[in-house]
Amino acid sequence: MPAYIVATVRITDPERFADYGRGIAGLSEKYGGESVVRGPVTEILDGDEPLGERVVVTRFPDADAARGYIASPEYRDAAARRVGAAIVTMRLLEG
Repeated sequence: MPAYIVATVRITDPERFADYGRGIAGLSEKYGGESVVRGPVTEILDGDEPLGERVVVTRFPDADAARGYIASPEYRDAAARRVGAAIVTMRLLEG
């Protein structure tokens, strides 16, 4: 069953966040990941989250593949460098 990682991102230090981006470039594909959509929120339809927050949705073959991506040493290293550069929440959806 496909699984999706849905990430919400508020970038606070673009330069440092770019280092994180370079660290994960192409990594999700090694775990079967496929980008579904990514970009800034352009309109808030309900609620009060800030405009400009970014959303990234990546589809994986299954939840184990998605977890493998997040647990990989390469991802963990990049995520450690991301600290202080963004507020990130990663969610796993199955279905």
